[in-house]
Amino acid sequence: MALKAQHIFLIGMMGAGKTTLGRQLAGRLDYTFVDLDEYIEQREGSSIAQLFETGGQELFRQKERQALEAVVREFELVVVATGGGTPCFFDNMDFINQHGTSIFLDVPAEELAQRLLLTDLSQRPLLAQKNEAGLKDFIVKTLAERIAYYQRARYTLSGKRYNIERLESLVKP
Repeated sequence: MALKAQHIFLIGMMGAGKTTLGRQLAGRLDYTFVDLDEYIEQREGSSIAQLFETGGQELFRQKERQALEAVVREFELVVVATGGGTPCFFDNMDFINQHGTSIFLDVPAEELAQRLLLTDLSQRPLLAQKNEAGLKDFIVKTLAERIAYYQRARYTLSGKRYNIERLESLVKP
């Protein structure tokens, strides 16, 4: 059975499940899975936190765009879990939509906060110094800033939990 998409991009906020669902989807489709942040770390030989520390967000976003382009060149059949901010810089959302199928994982802010509180926030440069209240405020504010980019995705899945079969149905004929 032929697939509709060769490059599948999962977009959305930190904690939306892009990496978890991306791995599952790639496995079901027999595609390569790429977590864009991990790909950047491998290419640069530095953690995302180190890249932010040494060059700031501007340098990181340039590296992110270069990695996005490299993934499209390097892989024919791939599911990409983008960083939460990836669609919001340069013309990345246009690039994503021109080179594949984009799916916005739309999770409520309160759920995102609950999920992120269960992780090591120090590994996320934009969240590293946040307490619970600060995290919730950041998510609400950042989601409001990013939603216009996210809504440009070809498909949107909304809710707290997603069915992998529903996600898979979006990219199969």
